[in-house]
Amino acid sequence: MAHTRVRIPLLALTLGAGLSLTVAGCASGSGDKEGGAKGGAPAVVATTTWEGAFAKAAGAKNVEVIVPSSAQHAPDYDPKPSDLAAVADADFVLYAPFEPYAEKIKEAAGSDAELVEQALDNDAGKVRAEVTRLGKLFGTEDAAAEWNKSFDTGYATLQKDLKSAWPDGKAPGVVAQVFSVWTAKMAGAEVLGTYGPETVTAKQLSELSRKKPSFVLDNVHMSSGEVLPGSGARQVGVVNYPGEDLDLLSVYRDAARTLEKEMNAA
Repeated sequence: MAHTRVRIPLLALTLGAGLSLTVAGCASGSGDKEGGAKGGAPAVVATTTWEGAFAKAAGAKNVEVIVPSSAQHAPDYDPKPSDLAAVADADFVLYAPFEPYAEKIKEAAGSDAELVEQALDNDAGKVRAEVTRLGKLFGTEDAAAEWNKSFDTGYATLQKDLKSAWPDGKAPGVVAQVFSVWTAKMAGAEVLGTYGPETVTAKQLSELSRKKPSFVLDNVHMSSGEVLPGSGARQVGVVNYPGEDLDLLSVYRDAARTLEKEMNAA
């Protein structure tokens, strides 16, 4: 994914933690910070709802999200002074490496928060590992373990439902955008090829079409439009970011529901 240059307004650099906190998209616990990570529940600032959902799954109760869920492409977001106020009071700031503004936000606010880099991926195994890691970092290991148990149960149910929807009872062949492969794995589909995040070339399109996939799993946050027009493949939009409720499980339920509907219609 390409790095995006994000501006920190000069005004933001001169305003401090006294700013009123009006962070767009905040969710999951609005109570006061109780002494931070050492004295109580850690105060976590997440750049997007994706990181925020991981924090909530790991047991964090005091989570603020900077980029509103309505933002089409999070790295394009331009931080506001109120964002700095949130970071100034945080114990942890969660960000992804393709979000170059995270460290600038911390530096501008003069925060002592610990920056935590996340390699965002909804692959089931990676999600369990990340939730466990954050739970240890936050001191909420029990809550993280409990979430992982509920995730395993829900994920297994979705896998079963998707398998029952396979066209003609056979695992479908799919082409997937690289950040949508997790959906194919959940469905038990055969991944015939991948594309992105770079622009798909004419040669790639030709090669992918020859594989004759039944479905194309696109990434709605980085959509290339119709990927294989005229191939007969049904294109399915996959959403990676949770909503403002920071419910990570809803991402899997929504993706499963959408794909199941398309498979039943095939």
